[in-house]
Amino acid sequence: MGKYQIRRTSSGQFRWTLKATNGENLITSEEYTTKQNCLNGISSSKINVADQNFQRKTSISGQPYFNQIAGNGAILGTSEMYSNVYNRDAGIESTKRNAPTAIIEDLS
Repeated sequence: MGKYQIRRTSSGQFRWTLKATNGENLITSEEYTTKQNCLNGISSSKINVADQNFQRKTSISGQPYFNQIAGNGAILGTSEMYSNVYNRDAGIESTKRNAPTAIIEDLS
């Protein structure tokens, strides 16, 4: 089962990371000023898992990555850089599988 980990950033804000069952990072959120806003972001990530909620991107250096977006178009989280599009697409599929049932681990 996947899990969302909430951590406090060096600036005192909050950020979540969705981890796959194997412990690999799938996506990381923006920084939130409050823990409640961070939890709201997790709730949105859990339900926005349709294919249209994922933007497949390529960095300036040519590395594939993806964003998960909410229904209103806001970016919920961004993946790490992948070595190829196959691995990026596997990361998207893993996010779709893990997000809805992922537990929340508060490490803040």
